[in-house]
Amino acid sequence: MSFPTDIDHRVDELSDLFHLLGDPTRLRIVLACLAQPIAVSDIAARLDLSSSLVSHHLRLLRAARIVKAERQGKQVFYAAADAHISSLLANMFEHIAEPIPNNGLDA
Repeated sequence: MSFPTDIDHRVDELSDLFHLLGDPTRLRIVLACLAQPIAVSDIAARLDLSSSLVSHHLRLLRAARIVKAERQGKQVFYAAADAHISSLLANMFEHIAEPIPNNGLDA
């Protein structure tokens, strides 16, 4: 695995990305966008949130290139920006599902 040469700047960007995904509401919104493109109203209904709150979070997620938007007629549909997002989340879910090793230490 290689890391970028400008790692200090990239660490700040990565920290911002994790900060955005660290909010449970935003994370649920991103997860709703993984399977297929979905409209704001459908995300709001699925998560029992107001459309304005979902739109606010989607603006932040779009700015960070976590989701992308595509207009179809009068509606805008949102999806994960690319395969990196779904891979990252899949890897993190696998990680938290792993048993916690004791390593011979008592908690």
